[in-house]
Amino acid sequence: MHTVLILDDQQDLLDITRLFLERFGEMNVETAKSAKEALARMKDKNFDALVVDFDLPDISGIEFLKIVRAKGDTTPVIIFTGVGRENAAIEALNNGADFFLKKGEDPHAQFRNMVHMINQAVERRSMGRAIGTSERLLAETISFFSEPAYALDREGKVIAWNRAMADFTGIEVKNMLGKGDGKYSVPFFGHKASMLSDMVFDDETTIVKSGYTIISKDQGSVCAWTKTTGKGGEDRVLWMKASALYDGKGMFISTIGTVRDITDELGAELLRQSVAAAQDLPAPGTGAASKRTRLDKLLGKARSNYKSGLFQYYREGNYPEAIRFFDEAIEIDPSLAAAWHDRGICLRELGKDEDALKSIDKSVELEPENEEYLFTRAELLKRIGILRGQKNAITAAVRTFNKVLEINPNNADAWNGLGVCMKEQGKDELSRQYYERAQNLVRWGKAKRKIRNLDAIV
Repeated sequence: MHTVLILDDQQDLLDITRLFLERFGEMNVETAKSAKEALARMKDKNFDALVVDFDLPDISGIEFLKIVRAKGDTTPVIIFTGVGRENAAIEALNNGADFFLKKGEDPHAQFRNMVHMINQAVERRSMGRAIGTSERLLAETISFFSEPAYALDREGKVIAWNRAMADFTGIEVKNMLGKGDGKYSVPFFGHKASMLSDMVFDDETTIVKSGYTIISKDQGSVCAWTKTTGKGGEDRVLWMKASALYDGKGMFISTIGTVRDITDELGAELLRQSVAAAQDLPAPGTGAASKRTRLDKLLGKARSNYKSGLFQYYREGNYPEAIRFFDEAIEIDPSLAAAWHDRGICLRELGKDEDALKSIDKSVELEPENEEYLFTRAELLKRIGILRGQKNAITAAVRTFNKVLEINPNNADAWNGLGVCMKEQGKDELSRQYYERAQNLVRWGKAKRKIRNLDAIV
């Protein structure tokens, strides 16, 4: 009988899952509502499998998975989540998860799948992973994607083709598995052509020359749209994304791709914009601001404007121009925390501390655990408190510095900042201790501070 630990912050879900696994899976089940509690239980007892929620209140399920694997613990882990995006599954698998199970509308079906995954994962662990296990795991995971999705092995052969993709293309799974030599592209283009999954490691120039308009590109991942022709000769616009997948040792094993037809939604406008761009003419308006915003976001214009602003601020020192670009990025995508943060930096450099604080506060609101944004806020509050004699600003700076140190106790600059604040509050002995803590971190070579590599971004 397998022993299973379930980690989830929702008591109702814990109770239901436990009941089902014990009754129908014939398993011994224990539960935990936080990562700290789960790790404590794992220290006292060995489990055959772990079922971990993707969204946890203290740390994410992925961070919990990283901690477990960093300890050398090979206990099978099933990530259980309401997040159905392919990037969540890729992140889980790349960090050593055994299965990725999406929460669905049919509880009985998902719990039956969970029982199957636990039994299969435990069996694999006891027998050792055989050749092809990673590919089978990937195929099983992709089957839970709501979007049309597929996967290729290192030789470019199809190893996964989910039901949504079969419905989208009209080609059944059994008729596509094992196909190579670019044959999987025929359903989308009517002939063999380059797909994003073939170019996931290529540079942007190569991708653009293949007829794609890039929306975003990171190392091992690319998102873009392209024009193709339907069976009746009509124009179609396809949105695609491809990401590389690695095994636990960091070896590339496959590529995951997703495809969506956005012709009816945004396709006509995208085609007009692409023609206008090619002719260097302004694109005709749609008369709907919300549609333009969605389109600009899809085209990656928020990120493009942000990078232009960053160049003006970081390389040119032109803060007003940088703010203009940041404002354009934020208008398209108000959730772009980096734009809010760097806009605040520019306002601070222009001496507009109050406005700067509002902008930086917005970045912290969007990413409350971001060490860099919190540190910037603390430093600005400290500056306001000292320059304007505002005691409440110093108090707020202390709280924010402490938040930074909760995330990273080895941030020597934050300890120094606390020392300055304590000095301002007349707590000289405490100030001395904080200064000494910062000096020791530097002296011992343990000082570290998480910041973005702006050179690389620019």
